[in-house]
Amino acid sequence: MSPLPPQPLRLALALSLLLSISLSAPASPATARPPNIIYLLADDLGYGDLGSYGQKLIRTPRLDRMAQEGIRFTQHYAGAPSCQPSRTVLFTGLHGGHAPIRANSKLPLRATDRTFPSALKAAGYATGGVGKWGLGTLESTGAPAAQGIDEFFGYIDQTHAHTHYPDHLWKNGQRVEIPENTAGGRALYSQDLFIRETLDFVRRHQDRPFFFFGAFTTPHAEVAVPADSLAEYRDRWPEPKPFPGGKTYAPQHEPRAVRAAMITRLDRDIGRLLDLLDELKLSENTLIIFTSDNGPITAGGQDPEFFQSAGPLRGLKFTLYEGGIRVPFIARWPGRIAPGRTSDLVSDFADMAPTFAELARADPPTAIDGVSLVPTLLGPPARQIRRSHHYWEAAPQQAVREGDWKLYRAAANRPVELYQLRDDIGEKENLASAQPEIAARLTALLTSARTENPDFPLAPRRPDRD
Repeated sequence: MSPLPPQPLRLALALSLLLSISLSAPASPATARPPNIIYLLADDLGYGDLGSYGQKLIRTPRLDRMAQEGIRFTQHYAGAPSCQPSRTVLFTGLHGGHAPIRANSKLPLRATDRTFPSALKAAGYATGGVGKWGLGTLESTGAPAAQGIDEFFGYIDQTHAHTHYPDHLWKNGQRVEIPENTAGGRALYSQDLFIRETLDFVRRHQDRPFFFFGAFTTPHAEVAVPADSLAEYRDRWPEPKPFPGGKTYAPQHEPRAVRAAMITRLDRDIGRLLDLLDELKLSENTLIIFTSDNGPITAGGQDPEFFQSAGPLRGLKFTLYEGGIRVPFIARWPGRIAPGRTSDLVSDFADMAPTFAELARADPPTAIDGVSLVPTLLGPPARQIRRSHHYWEAAPQQAVREGDWKLYRAAANRPVELYQLRDDIGEKENLASAQPEIAARLTALLTSARTENPDFPLAPRRPDRD
């Protein structure tokens, strides 16, 4: 055995080793700058609308690459099968049986509702967003600024977001006229304005931690896209009968080609954002997430069946079958999230609030339904807390998932339906009669998992269209 070097040399070698480790290892969570967080929300994009989730007809190369560079969740759920309640679950961390808003409505988030952007702002984050807000008017307690979003550009009211060529939008509480779109003009596409504002926000706040909420409105009906994007898909497939238009949506003669082009244009814009993060050397300190607010829809001439937009899932937007609520979820953070991973963890929008609070070292939200996904995102996955159940409500519908079992009830006076999702992702075989004990336990959970809300009773109601 070789003799040990003299003590002074041993000390020098040890110090050299410690220095090399300290330079090569990431900074400790206690001293490192908290990460930037970008949360991108498509509108009515289905579980099967991306190539990384099985789409064969629509090109989504940047999102597919993002999935390869990060983690793709296969069992992630929106907060609800429609716009406003889904966003409410996201912002509050409360599932649909506890959330203050449980259907599309004109009610705002309340002053007492604690949202995660407010917690991030209190922790020193710059906060901003674009797109469709839908959680309260500018004069209400649900306005962006009242809920922790300091800068917001887009549609405040979800009904206003029916058109992609508005004659005005709102920026930081001020009305911004778009004269190019007045008197029937359709010159400025709202998505183009949103990505411009997104890139500007990132550039302006690159020197401090920021949270950005990109609530993009594509591919939500109406079905419309600029001509340069349409050119890629025009005449590629036979088109159904042209959509005649009406009070809400503009007419559309090529709805299939246009919808595909909308998704590919959104994909291109997200690629521009990813490129900017690389250019500014922000990628390695930025968690970026992409998902959708609910499943696909037939409104405005859309044809989700043709594109198999829900993938192998049953149902569409407004339903609590899997196609209405299971959505794509991709997260990327180079150097922190190992690339090329897939997770089958069951999760939903309520998990975002505790996840972001933990990463931002913000005051953690309390009395919520979600749990932090940080162990699954960054490791070790063995530390991931798994929720005992997930609950959704869209009056008069209810659904609850416990492990691989999901119970669905169309209304309180209707029989329950029980599905084993591990083997029956398409919810084709109702096992309620074959598994009466499981059905009884989950039926009881439909009652115990929720609290009464007089504004949103479990009685038949026609949902507002968003």
